[in-house]
Amino acid sequence: MSGFFAHRPPDRPGLAMFLNAGDPPLPVLADVMRMLDDCRVDCLELAVPFPHSVTDGPVIRRSAQRALADGGGLDEVLDFLGGILPRLRHLRVALLADWSHTVRDLTVPVFVRRVADSGVHGLLVHGLPPRLRAGCLEAVREAGLPMVATCYAASTAEVKAAAAECATAYLYLVAHYGRSGGRLTADHRELAAALAELRKATAVPIAVGFGVRSGADVDLLHGLGADAAVVGSAGVARIEQALAEGADVVEEFHTFVHTLSPYSANTRRHTR
Repeated sequence: MSGFFAHRPPDRPGLAMFLNAGDPPLPVLADVMRMLDDCRVDCLELAVPFPHSVTDGPVIRRSAQRALADGGGLDEVLDFLGGILPRLRHLRVALLADWSHTVRDLTVPVFVRRVADSGVHGLLVHGLPPRLRAGCLEAVREAGLPMVATCYAASTAEVKAAAAECATAYLYLVAHYGRSGGRLTADHRELAAALAELRKATAVPIAVGFGVRSGADVDLLHGLGADAAVVGSAGVARIEQALAEGADVVEEFHTFVHTLSPYSANTRRHTR
């Protein structure tokens, strides 16, 4: 069992935050992660930064550029994770890596083994060619590394079934087509139907993302049947603003996490 979203009360949605490794810089990111752990946020989707993502809007693209300029490559990210993960009590980390930018120059088994050795709790490979999917699944099974699979609410039944079969960490259901950074515009009936369809096909948690910006969005998704919500651009924008203003990044992000109900009532103040 991967343990993602496993320790939340049954009436409370899980919460995953997305950040690029290196934005904020890794020493500050370590403080952010300890804060998220203290706040009992369930999951951090941490990306090995890569440029020119076709699915991301300007906020996450700028974040990736800042992280790349700070030297955020695979070696640095895995070394960083090896140091911080043993100190976390609740927060679980799913590493996101892009096939073209990060994985392609390595063999899949070598890449997967390096990720597993870092102690990371799950893996999501962005842009993995379909012809390599079976080999990747075999490699993660051999390494004992839980896999995050993705599909869209509007995906075909065949695509949804394949994602449900591959997911061993959790299934990331993308609410709607487009680029990240907008608002939650998915048709509620379509999203609820997709969640019900996937729930019949998998026992792993289903997390919904794209356009999740507020506690109201988190509660809405939970009401539609999601186990968890993924917050990306809205949080990354708070990091960007804090860096631009010279503010305390950890405190600013901590304040934002408090707005994502129901965490605001249950979060204790973090310590660094």
